[in-house]
Amino acid sequence: MPYEVNGQTIETDDNGYLADPNDWNEEVAKAIADAEGVELTQDHWDVIKYLRDTYFEEGGHQPNNREMVKAMSKIWGRKVGSKDLFMLFPGGGGPSKQAAKIGGLPETKRKGGY
Repeated sequence: MPYEVNGQTIETDDNGYLADPNDWNEEVAKAIADAEGVELTQDHWDVIKYLRDTYFEEGGHQPNNREMVKAMSKIWGRKVGSKDLFMLFPGGGGPSKQAAKIGGLPETKRKGGY
């Protein structure tokens, strides 16, 4: 299911993840989020930035939900729980998977969030 962004077709795999992570930008993220039923706020962008930075700086590492909770608690300066992440990213196999999809990262084959 490709995404149409600014007159350009962005190819995806069968699950809606970008075929080429280099095709990602904020407009593409907004298109994916719309398709996922997610309205992006600053908190969403913080999670997406964290996932993208970690993926590209740590050789393809994709944090699970527990790692995301710890990182967001530090970034936001308050205690964050799994429920907070599930409220931001309620579908698509959990926050780590849905946020990665919106962030243009490959689909993780990891099961569960912990």
